[in-house]
Amino acid sequence: MILVTGGTGTVGRELLGRLGAGRRVRVMARDPARVARLVQAVEVTERVETVAADYGDARSLAAALQSVRTAFLVTTDVTGGDDERFLDAAVRAGVRRVVKLSAAAVLDEQADDLITRWQRGGEELLRGSGLEWTLLRPRAFTSNALAWAPSIRSARTVRVLYGTSPSACVDPRDVAAVAARVLTEEGHAGRAYTLTGPESVTAAEQTEQLSRLLRVRLRCEELSLDEARAALARRYPAPVAEALLQSAQRQRAGAKAGVTDTVAALTGGRAGSFGGWARDHLAAFVPDG
Repeated sequence: MILVTGGTGTVGRELLGRLGAGRRVRVMARDPARVARLVQAVEVTERVETVAADYGDARSLAAALQSVRTAFLVTTDVTGGDDERFLDAAVRAGVRRVVKLSAAAVLDEQADDLITRWQRGGEELLRGSGLEWTLLRPRAFTSNALAWAPSIRSARTVRVLYGTSPSACVDPRDVAAVAARVLTEEGHAGRAYTLTGPESVTAAEQTEQLSRLLRVRLRCEELSLDEARAALARRYPAPVAEALLQSAQRQRAGAKAGVTDTVAALTGGRAGSFGGWARDHLAAFVPDG
């Protein structure tokens, strides 16, 4: 049995369709009905079960982990102890292997923001758990561009901080493809994989690619630091907003520009580009009127 946590997240949604036929898969979520709708959408209903569970509820965790041998762990609460609670329950349930979704920033010695410290802490807990472990460390997802969709639709404008700073962003479909291989194959225990796209691109270049695909003129508007802080504060708690600003500053300094060939090495296929992802999701960006 493979347990997928974060089944309604970006990678989790893609992962469900990639776990091969004949494997028993369970998805853990606070809202199983939402997962059930997703499972039907990706047409894997016959081999996926859903279970209501919460990291803060030890009884529900124990039920979700019953008969599980391998788990895909995604946590999002940077202030909580979700990793520790899950791993403690996994050890008690007799789980053999945990594959954790982490982040490429953990390798950056200059990265000391809240989010990166939390990811490093989660990795350390997993390595010290006694379970077999594998770490997936993706760069930012190409799908993060969906945050621009409202302003593109309404004003044909992308508003960003440091629009000329490069990032080797990765298609979440590639992260899911790697996760599926690692969850279902032997030989990945004790390994950490940094996952990037095939090239480093800036927000300004992404805007240009979207403009060509949409066949409309788009602007990339540079936000000031104060404007960016205010925009982030409307979406995130203040400590998380500050961590994201620090991350943007590291990107401006070139810390996120490095490209790896890990996706190709593990899946046998070339990593998807931002342009390829944008082409497949273009409907989200079509301007109004």
